[in-house]
Amino acid sequence: MGVRVPEESEHLPEEEAVDVEWSGNWVAERLGVELVGDGELRDMLGLALRRNPKRAHLLVSNVLGKHVPQRPSVVHGVGHELGERVRDLLGEAEARRAVVLGYAETATGLGHAVADGLGVAPYLHSTRRPVAGVAQAGGFEEAHSHATSHLLLPEDPDLLKASADGSPLVLVDDEFSTGNTVLNTVRALHARYPRDRYVIVALVDMRSEADRGRLAEFAEEIGARVDLVARARGTVRLPEDVLEKGRALVAAHEADQGQDAGLPSGADRAQGADRGNGADQPQDPDRPAAASPVAPSFPEAPSPVTRPVPVRVALDWPAGVPDGGRHGFTPAHRAALEAALPGMATRVAEALGDARRVLVLGFEELMYAPLRLGTALEEATTADVRYSTTTRSPVLAVDDPGYAIRSRLVFPAHDDPADGPGDRYAYNVAGGGFDAVVAVVDSAADTPALHAPDGLLARLAGHTDRVLLAVVPSYVPPPAPSDPLSPVPLPTSHPQEAAMLPEPLRGPAFSSYAADEVGWLLQDLSDTSLEAPTEEREEAIQSGGAHYAESLPVEYQPSPAYQELFKAALETSAARIARAVGTVTETVLAERSRPGDRAGDGSGGGSYRSGSGTPVLVSLARAGTPVGVLMRRWALHRHGLDLPHYAVSIVRGRGIDANALRWLAAHHDPADVVFVDGWTGKGAITRELAAALEEFEGFNPEIAVLADPGGCVRTYGTREDFLIPSACLNSTVSGLISRTVLRADLVGPHDFHGGKFYRELAGSDVSGLFLDTVAARFDEVAGAVEADTKELLAADRAPTWEGWAAVERISEEYGIHDVNLVKPGVGETTRVLLRRVPWKILAKRGAGADLDHVRLLAEQRGVPVEEVDELPYTCVGLIHPKYTRGATGADGTAVTAK
Repeated sequence: MGVRVPEESEHLPEEEAVDVEWSGNWVAERLGVELVGDGELRDMLGLALRRNPKRAHLLVSNVLGKHVPQRPSVVHGVGHELGERVRDLLGEAEARRAVVLGYAETATGLGHAVADGLGVAPYLHSTRRPVAGVAQAGGFEEAHSHATSHLLLPEDPDLLKASADGSPLVLVDDEFSTGNTVLNTVRALHARYPRDRYVIVALVDMRSEADRGRLAEFAEEIGARVDLVARARGTVRLPEDVLEKGRALVAAHEADQGQDAGLPSGADRAQGADRGNGADQPQDPDRPAAASPVAPSFPEAPSPVTRPVPVRVALDWPAGVPDGGRHGFTPAHRAALEAALPGMATRVAEALGDARRVLVLGFEELMYAPLRLGTALEEATTADVRYSTTTRSPVLAVDDPGYAIRSRLVFPAHDDPADGPGDRYAYNVAGGGFDAVVAVVDSAADTPALHAPDGLLARLAGHTDRVLLAVVPSYVPPPAPSDPLSPVPLPTSHPQEAAMLPEPLRGPAFSSYAADEVGWLLQDLSDTSLEAPTEEREEAIQSGGAHYAESLPVEYQPSPAYQELFKAALETSAARIARAVGTVTETVLAERSRPGDRAGDGSGGGSYRSGSGTPVLVSLARAGTPVGVLMRRWALHRHGLDLPHYAVSIVRGRGIDANALRWLAAHHDPADVVFVDGWTGKGAITRELAAALEEFEGFNPEIAVLADPGGCVRTYGTREDFLIPSACLNSTVSGLISRTVLRADLVGPHDFHGGKFYRELAGSDVSGLFLDTVAARFDEVAGAVEADTKELLAADRAPTWEGWAAVERISEEYGIHDVNLVKPGVGETTRVLLRRVPWKILAKRGAGADLDHVRLLAEQRGVPVEEVDELPYTCVGLIHPKYTRGATGADGTAVTAK
């Protein structure tokens, strides 16, 4: 037990770094504060002064979207990447049992983005807003905060309880300063909902060594494992008299500014009063006139002649989807929101007209809904979209480029807060050059105070040409304990949903395979443009800006030399593949056919009766599909069995297509389904499938594969890592079907995942050639298959996970620190060379013809091939770590990392 700190992640993308004065210099010079840490710390953080007697300084994040307007895709991407790291840390099974908890108000959006990165976990955030009729499931105190009490109000009263087999709790905050908040939270929750594991996530870990030791001691005390995942690490060095000096500096600066703390004075202040900022109202040092910074580095928006009238935009928020995580937010809620976001963004974009610089402004705890609306607006428009939110926290504003809070708008609270009326703030909005602001609030905050002459909308109107108001309905849990959008319903419980799903797609209308060879449980996206250059995809994937399943790589068109190499490899390995196909098929028939369906002695040479109880082959598209077709052909050729065969989509980090499983459960007995794939690498998809099927009744999560070099499964044709020619190409050896696509604007909650049929590549299609060449060897290998099957059925075939251990070792030895960038085996290495940005290829010393095509591809892409000893695979492909577009030369070939 205790605390473990993984390695830090890669730095921010290079384009985010701007050569300007650090926004912490002003505080550092005047208070003697030092920010010490890793290389990206100053890019991520600036400094400001609090009006808070408990802490003088404020770390102002540039990527959180609270005080500093930032591109929504950057804000969401940073949190999403942290979530992916947590998922990798926990593993697939534990990730699916995890619950993510974010802190109000600052980290509600960050926590939600982390949950998005996990992709499979429900999310809850603490709140300072009591809700009538919702029982409190816990709470804790945040000692240094301006408003300290946190309530936990999950709709599901069992959400925070640890399951019998363990469910990690992932706690997300924007920063660790002392660790007190985390200790208070874990102490309170562990007393009520004890569990064995916690994962703490933050953008920055700024604790001192003493504070780090305190958390480690606490973990030992409660007997739990605590892992830390942070984007950056460092510390703030403070002089002993920092509180006194900070208070004096705030007081002196406010006195110098008079009525307008943090703002210019004189003519600019008078102009603000003339533009509807309450010149005739009583003023105090924290209710300034509208900010109008005049520094050239922070230009002010043009002043309209008359104040713009706010325009209300109807979002058509999806029914039943909560406005955030106050009462819990499930993966099913996420899917419904993703499907609705493009339509909502379109409606907002139409109301924005020709606005070129747009701010989406969230509201206190309501951070995630406006953040995702902002990311959708980025995709829907060419405008420069930024995102930030209002806050309760009082911070001094200073119009200086070396200070993080350049301007401040002050307005009354407008959601009838439980702790009474008070001021609220919007920072760095005035003078930000925004010609439109989209204010997003929930319906509980759409009150007369919002629309008052001194309210938020009026304050915004003094600084932009256009103000839009978008209201998200405040979600209130129903009185009865029901959840209409619970995580992935059991397929057998919704036959009406399965009946509404379309029938499988079949060739020749979809794919070059014959209609009886395979039915594709996909939707046809052939007419949709989805391809992106490899370098652009890699940058988006590694930066957290996109998931690999949201786009397609440009289809690799093999050179004549590569085509000849494929044909030679196919001829050489056809018998070897046929033997593996026969062995895995006979093993499946022996172990997965029901009693009475087979006559024989169990040796692999008996006969079978077709019908109920025989296996239903379900290939994982697309690498598994050629193998599934060959297994079906073997069963038909050797036993006269006409096995049903389908192809379904599974996406790493997103799970298997739930609608495809519903369709299968409605048409077949789930117990008969046998999942098929081409080969195993490190076993990520094996784990993904096992975790995904925990939500479904009756399906067996075991995968049957042609080759299992990673030691990840118990049903296989061979455990040798050899060349399977279907791995050498993309669609042209897989029925002309693309890799599957899962993107919210294309795949709704009731759709199959998508795929494309590349009809235009028919002239290069070798799918039939591959199948026919291998099937022609079936009779030749029948005797060897019978012997292999008998031996395997009597052997201990328990997974060894030898490959996973090797991948972890390679990841550390080569300084990658991310197993997702290590792709083991001939098949996965080929994929790296065809679809990703490769860095290096590790080849087992003495590997022969099995690697001819790998060496040719590596030569074409300028990738070094390094021969190594003691490799459990024939080869391993390393994706370029910390990728940016500078990782490739002008011709797209790799640049060896230093």
